[in-house]
Amino acid sequence: MKFYIATDHAGVDLKDYTVELLKQKGHEVVDLGPFSKDRVDYPDYAVKVAQSVLDDKESQGILICGSGIGMSIAANRFHGIRAALCHDAYTAQVARGHNDANILCFGERIVGKGVAESIIDSWLASGFEGGRHAGRVEKIESIQG
Repeated sequence: MKFYIATDHAGVDLKDYTVELLKQKGHEVVDLGPFSKDRVDYPDYAVKVAQSVLDDKESQGILICGSGIGMSIAANRFHGIRAALCHDAYTAQVARGHNDANILCFGERIVGKGVAESIIDSWLASGFEGGRHAGRVEKIESIQG
Protein backbone atom coordinates (compact mmCIF):
# COMPACT_ATOMS: atom_id res chain seq x y z
CA MET A 1 0.00 0.00 0.00
CA LYS A 2 1.14 3.54 -0.72
CA PHE A 3 0.53 6.20 1.94
CA TYR A 4 0.81 9.96 1.78
CA ILE A 5 1.41 11.39 5.24
CA ALA A 6 1.64 14.87 6.73
CA THR A 7 1.19 16.69 9.99
CA ASP A 8 1.49 20.10 11.50
CA HIS A 9 4.04 21.18 14.11
CA ALA A 10 2.08 19.39 16.87
CA GLY A 11 2.43 15.94 15.33
CA VAL A 12 5.96 15.74 13.95
CA ASP A 13 7.21 13.12 16.41
CA LEU A 14 4.27 10.77 15.83
CA LYS A 15 4.49 11.34 12.07
CA ASP A 16 8.13 10.32 12.03
CA TYR A 17 7.32 7.24 14.11
CA THR A 18 4.41 6.36 11.79
CA VAL A 19 6.54 6.73 8.66
CA GLU A 20 9.11 4.27 10.01
CA LEU A 21 6.40 1.89 11.26
CA LEU A 22 4.73 1.75 7.85
CA LYS A 23 8.04 1.25 6.07
CA GLN A 24 8.91 -1.62 8.45
CA LYS A 25 5.58 -3.20 7.52
CA GLY A 26 6.55 -3.02 3.83
CA HIS A 27 4.48 -0.04 2.73
CA GLU A 28 5.54 2.83 0.52
CA VAL A 29 5.35 6.17 2.32
CA VAL A 30 5.52 9.66 0.86
CA ASP A 31 6.23 12.13 3.67
CA LEU A 32 4.79 15.52 2.73
CA GLY A 33 6.12 17.27 5.83
CA PRO A 34 6.73 19.29 7.73
CA PHE A 35 10.20 18.23 8.77
CA SER A 36 10.63 20.45 11.83
CA LYS A 37 8.51 21.62 14.76
CA ASP A 38 8.34 25.19 13.47
CA ARG A 39 4.77 26.47 13.54
CA VAL A 40 2.75 25.71 10.39
CA ASP A 41 -0.94 25.74 9.51
CA TYR A 42 -2.54 22.29 9.41
CA PRO A 43 -4.94 23.05 6.51
CA ASP A 44 -1.95 23.48 4.18
CA TYR A 45 -0.82 19.92 4.92
CA ALA A 46 -4.33 18.47 4.81
CA VAL A 47 -4.62 19.85 1.28
CA LYS A 48 -1.35 18.20 0.25
CA VAL A 49 -2.43 14.76 1.45
CA ALA A 50 -6.02 15.00 0.24
CA GLN A 51 -4.97 16.11 -3.24
CA SER A 52 -2.31 13.37 -3.40
CA VAL A 53 -4.84 10.68 -2.45
CA LEU A 54 -7.30 11.98 -5.05
CA ASP A 55 -4.59 11.99 -7.72
CA ASP A 56 -3.37 8.50 -6.77
CA LYS A 57 -6.60 6.50 -6.37
CA GLU A 58 -4.87 3.33 -5.11
CA SER A 59 -3.23 5.20 -2.23
CA GLN A 60 -4.37 6.20 1.23
CA GLY A 61 -3.45 9.06 3.50
CA ILE A 62 -2.56 9.73 7.10
CA LEU A 63 -2.91 13.14 8.72
CA ILE A 64 -1.73 13.95 12.22
CA CYS A 65 -2.04 17.11 14.27
CA GLY A 66 -2.45 17.81 17.97
CA SER A 67 -5.98 16.40 18.16
CA GLY A 68 -6.61 15.15 14.63
CA ILE A 69 -9.79 17.21 14.47
CA GLY A 70 -8.55 20.10 12.33
CA MET A 71 -6.90 17.78 9.84
CA SER A 72 -10.03 15.67 9.43
CA ILE A 73 -12.22 18.73 8.94
CA ALA A 74 -9.88 20.23 6.34
CA ALA A 75 -9.39 16.99 4.41
CA ASN A 76 -13.12 16.30 4.28
CA ARG A 77 -13.63 19.51 2.31
CA PHE A 78 -12.48 17.55 -0.76
CA HIS A 79 -15.08 15.62 -2.74
CA GLY A 80 -13.95 12.01 -2.80
CA ILE A 81 -12.08 12.16 0.48
CA ARG A 82 -13.42 10.34 3.50
CA ALA A 83 -11.06 11.30 6.31
CA ALA A 84 -11.76 9.52 9.59
CA LEU A 85 -10.60 10.70 12.99
CA CYS A 86 -9.70 7.53 14.88
CA HIS A 87 -8.81 7.23 18.56
CA ASP A 88 -8.49 3.44 18.80
CA ALA A 89 -8.37 0.23 16.77
CA TYR A 90 -12.15 -0.15 16.69
CA THR A 91 -12.79 3.28 15.17
CA ALA A 92 -10.13 2.55 12.53
CA GLN A 93 -11.76 -0.80 11.69
CA VAL A 94 -15.22 0.75 11.37
CA ALA A 95 -13.92 3.72 9.36
CA ARG A 96 -12.47 1.36 6.76
CA GLY A 97 -15.19 -1.29 6.89
CA HIS A 98 -18.30 0.89 6.96
CA ASN A 99 -17.19 4.22 5.52
CA ASP A 100 -14.48 3.23 3.03
CA ALA A 101 -12.32 5.93 4.62
CA ASN A 102 -9.24 6.77 2.58
CA ILE A 103 -7.47 9.08 5.02
CA LEU A 104 -6.71 8.16 8.62
CA CYS A 105 -6.47 11.04 11.09
CA PHE A 106 -5.30 11.01 14.68
CA GLY A 107 -3.79 13.36 17.21
CA GLU A 108 -0.37 13.18 18.81
CA ARG A 109 -1.75 14.82 21.96
CA ILE A 110 -4.50 12.16 22.13
CA VAL A 111 -2.80 8.88 21.22
CA GLY A 112 0.67 7.62 22.00
CA LYS A 113 2.88 5.43 19.88
CA GLY A 114 1.37 2.16 21.11
CA VAL A 115 -2.20 3.23 20.43
CA ALA A 116 -1.16 4.72 17.08
CA GLU A 117 0.36 1.37 16.11
CA SER A 118 -2.82 -0.49 17.04
CA ILE A 119 -4.88 2.01 15.03
CA ILE A 120 -2.64 1.54 12.00
CA ASP A 121 -2.67 -2.25 12.34
CA SER A 122 -6.46 -2.25 12.47
CA TRP A 123 -6.64 0.13 9.49
CA LEU A 124 -4.32 -2.12 7.48
CA ALA A 125 -6.22 -5.28 8.40
CA SER A 126 -9.61 -3.82 7.45
CA GLY A 127 -11.19 -3.25 4.09
CA PHE A 128 -14.44 -1.84 2.86
CA GLU A 129 -17.25 -4.30 3.53
CA GLY A 130 -19.53 -2.99 0.80
CA GLY A 131 -23.05 -4.37 1.01
CA ARG A 132 -25.41 -2.12 2.92
CA HIS A 133 -22.54 0.31 3.49
CA ALA A 134 -21.96 0.91 -0.24
CA GLY A 135 -25.20 2.82 -0.69
CA ARG A 136 -24.41 5.00 2.30
CA VAL A 137 -20.96 5.85 0.98
CA GLU A 138 -22.54 6.66 -2.40
CA LYS A 139 -24.94 9.03 -0.61
CA ILE A 140 -22.01 10.72 1.12
CA GLU A 141 -20.26 11.15 -2.22
CA SER A 142 -23.40 12.65 -3.79
CA ILE A 143 -23.69 15.42 -1.20
CA GLN A 144 -23.09 18.79 -2.77
CA GLY A 145 -22.84 21.60 -0.23
